[in-house]
Amino acid sequence: MPKKVGTTQWRRQRRKEYLEQKEYRYYIFCEGEQTEPLYFEGIKQLIEDNPIYKDMVLIEIEPCAAETMRVIGMAERYVRKNGIDRGQIWCVYDKDSFPSKDFNGVVERVDKLNIENPKLQYHAAWSNECIEFWFILHFAYYTSNNHRTEYIKFLNDKFKELGIGKYQKNMKDIFHILMERGNPKLAIRYAKRIIKDGEGKTPTDIAPGTKVYELVEELAKYLPENYKNKIM
Repeated sequence: MPKKVGTTQWRRQRRKEYLEQKEYRYYIFCEGEQTEPLYFEGIKQLIEDNPIYKDMVLIEIEPCAAETMRVIGMAERYVRKNGIDRGQIWCVYDKDSFPSKDFNGVVERVDKLNIENPKLQYHAAWSNECIEFWFILHFAYYTSNNHRTEYIKFLNDKFKELGIGKYQKNMKDIFHILMERGNPKLAIRYAKRIIKDGEGKTPTDIAPGTKVYELVEELAKYLPENYKNKIM
């Protein structure tokens, strides 16, 4: 069925009006289609249920099914297509086995983009080698540079110990599990310590390491107090 004349323009206008109501805007582009989006969806839902901030904060989560430089490329295209001129753009991606020049290249591209428009700031929330390392830090100060299979084994053993079952990449309640059964405040402290120890190194050379905590800290400001206190 053909679209009615003016439908697209009307939708764009409604979206513009909706955006103007939001003081704080976050656009999160995730390398994966399940793990990262489901994790941040848990935070988003809590913020949208918070009567203090639900009308002030916009959070859009975009699964990219792409790696490193392609993630930030998709973010840039999204920004241009939708005429976004202010807010925060977060790229959440893993090192995995991708080339170092691409993994480090996202941070370099972010720095360049942030000079162009101070009101629209890009951020690189990388994990070396995968976001499961961020999950592990909720349970232990872990510094072994292992393959992701070892990280998943660690989570499987920990979840079994806690009576949760087996860790799965498509767990819809992964954020709440980590909040309730892990220690997010310690996870942030551990992640910061690792980044500090790697000061002056490229993301590739900080192995293991993660900057996902920066986005978690940023969004935690809008959570209900009982959740915020577990993080900040």
